[in-house]
Formats: sequence, structure tokens, C-alpha cells
Amino acid sequence: MIAVMNGLVFNLVIGVLLFCNSVDGQQRAAVTQKAPSFRWVNPLSENQKKVYPYLRHATFASKIVKGKVGYCIYLPPQYTEPSSSSQKFPVVYYLHGGRPGSETKSVRLVQFIHKAMKSGVVPPMIYVFVNGGPVSHYNLPGDSEVRGADVFIKELIPHVDEKYRTIAQRTGRAIEGFSQGGRGTGRLMFRYPELFCSASPGGGGHATEKKISENGGAESDNLVFAPGDNTWDLATAYARGLREEVASPRIEILVHVGDKGYNHSINLDWMKHLKSLGIEHQSLIVPNAKHSAREIYEAVGVRIMNFHAKQFSQEVGS
Repeated sequence: MIAVMNGLVFNLVIGVLLFCNSVDGQQRAAVTQKAPSFRWVNPLSENQKKVYPYLRHATFASKIVKGKVGYCIYLPPQYTEPSSSSQKFPVVYYLHGGRPGSETKSVRLVQFIHKAMKSGVVPPMIYVFVNGGPVSHYNLPGDSEVRGADVFIKELIPHVDEKYRTIAQRTGRAIEGFSQGGRGTGRLMFRYPELFCSASPGGGGHATEKKISENGGAESDNLVFAPGDNTWDLATAYARGLREEVASPRIEILVHVGDKGYNHSINLDWMKHLKSLGIEHQSLIVPNAKHSAREIYEAVGVRIMNFHAKQFSQEVGS
């Protein structure tokens, strides 16, 4: 179990540990001498503010981490129009890739999001970019500070619903992410089906998730999660809930991955697992796309956004 430390020592130790385990268990990059540091608050750079003027950075007070936590939020052009002053909007929560967490990691996707919503090819939606915590979108059992999943689910979502004009129920809430964020999306959509009507896990490292499933929660000797907290076992539990008398709410799922990405084949295997459990889902295999959220959003971002929009409209109309 990772010991929780303060300040630079904590950042150095956890950075070395997580970087050595690498993103999604892929031992693809050499360990550098400078380990990545973690902060719960990562303001936009001056260049990001200039390039993405429609993106905001904000914080909220977290009781879990006993301090401020940052997030980035995109409000569509329609949000600030005088005629929409009472209009409420659905929200997509986007989970970044990589470890450790930062709310600014995936914000460049907002260029595609803004273009689509400004032109009207996608209905207006709020996008929230989440800080996944020290172990990106995971909790560590018994660790009061490494609780990225809880900070997101139990604190960020209620904060956003209170502060912004959102459709504050599952009918207006979606979850999406890529790579490490695809893993997080796959876990949290099945763990909290009552919170989301739409989910799109992308390029997730489900091979590592399967290893965790088969090893009692262990991703490595030094990184052990709660048993069952992985995309394979949680899918099984979700499917069981669908079959029970008091069923889990059914989530509309779109799995997306590039056919040139190194997680392509394991995503196909994971979808076979979902099918074997009777979990309905759609797949979007992006031709010639590598393991890159930017490449995928540039090619098919409109399709992913409209997938969420369709679920929002169906839920509202039902």
C-alpha cells in the first residue's frame, strides 16, 4: 500500500511508483529522472487561456482531501445567451488519461467540442474535465487521501449541479474518458449506473484491468485496489443487477478505440466479455487512429457527442 506523505516527498514517491507502472500497464516509455508530480489544483496556463477563451478553470472545497480541488468546465455558447437564462443543460464528465491526475490534461479536446456546438452540429452540452487524483480515477482502500473516484462522484458532481444550470439527474448526465480515463469510465459507469444515462469508454487498458481482476485487486506489488474494483468484475456485477428484480438502471454505452492504438485488441476482447454478459453496447472503431484522444475527437468527436445527445433527448422525452 502506498504510504501517504505530504509535500514534495509525497509527490516524488507516488510519481515514481505510478510512472514506473505506466499508463494502462503498458511498459512503453522509459522512466525519466524527473518523476511527475501531483496537485489537486492545476490552473490553465496563460497560453491555454488564450487558445481556449471559452474554457474556465474553477475549484471547490473538498472535505475528502481537506483542501481545494480543481476542474475545468466548458459552457456552450447557448449557456450565456440572454434567452437561455433559465435553460438547464446536460453534462458530460470527461476523465483524462495518464497518471497522476490533472484537470488540464484533456482540455485541448475543447477545440472540437466548441466548434461542433457553435456550428449547431451538436446540441449544447456542458463538458467538465475532471482531476482524477493521484491514481487517476481510482480509490486506494484504507487511504484517506488517494480517493480520486470519491472526489469525482461524491463531491464534484454535486458541486457542478449546485453551481451551474445543469439537468441534475441521470437523464442529463454522461461519463466519458480515454486510456486511463477509459478504464475509469468503464468502472464508474458500472458502479454508479444510477448517476449516468450515457457512457463512452475509449481506448481503455482493459488488459491491466483483467490482471487486477485475476490477482485479487493487485495491479503490481505496490498498487493494490479493492477486490472487484475493475472493468471486468464490475461489468459482471452490473449485468447481475440488470437481471434482478430491482434492476440496475440501463446505461447506453459506446465503446470507442482507434484501430492503430495499442489497446485496440483488448477493447475487442472486453466487448466480447460485455456481450457474453448480455450487456448491450455500441462500438466505434476509428480507422487509422492511434492511441490518441485528440486523433479520435478530430475524426469522430461529433459522433461521440451526438451519441450522448441522443441519450439525453430520449431520456428527457421518456
